[in-house]
Amino acid sequence: MRIFKALIVFALFTNFSFAQENTTVEGNKVTQKEVAPIWPGCEDSESTKECFNTKMNSFIKENFSYSQNDAGEWVRGKSTVSFTVDDTGKVTNVETEGPEPIVNKEVERVVRSFPKLKPGMRGENPVAINYQMSFNF
Repeated sequence: MRIFKALIVFALFTNFSFAQENTTVEGNKVTQKEVAPIWPGCEDSESTKECFNTKMNSFIKENFSYSQNDAGEWVRGKSTVSFTVDDTGKVTNVETEGPEPIVNKEVERVVRSFPKLKPGMRGENPVAINYQMSFNF
């Protein structure tokens, strides 16, 4: 009888200890909630995505320096940047594409200078999230 009681107690506590806040189980389907990285200062925002975009755009406007070519003309163009926010919130793997190398270099510099973000989450675990964005300057 003692063994039976011990098994019941063990079963109850092991089921509760594996519960995860952002994970749901329905039948044989397990779903984990994914959360995108969060820009510093957006943690308590109602819409972290909107706050992220607003803060990132402000950061880019404040930190982007328009370049001039050898003739002294402002260089404008489109640049596509891809990067990863790793599981610690750091921006890594920055790559740019576009017709103007000067613009690409400046876009890469600005993206590399992003502040450390709160990392994306899958369930209860931090994960790396890839981004790709186009900018017109």
